[in-house]
Amino acid sequence: MALPSFMQHLDVLQAAGLVTSHKTGRTRTYQLAAPALDTASAWLGTHRNHWHRRLDQLDALLTDPTTNP
Repeated sequence: MALPSFMQHLDVLQAAGLVTSHKTGRTRTYQLAAPALDTASAWLGTHRNHWHRRLDQLDALLTDPTTNP
């Protein structure tokens, strides 16, 4: 991955509050923002459960097309 692309990804993460940065001279250090990651993880967990159920229904339908979901 090229450095400009990598930096763009870090900018998006920082804008979302998932990372923080600190600049000292020419060096910029990034750090994960744990509370924001916990919030993101909880949000993803609710959506993950939904999609697991949906994909399980699809699997059942494709495995046995005589069943009616």
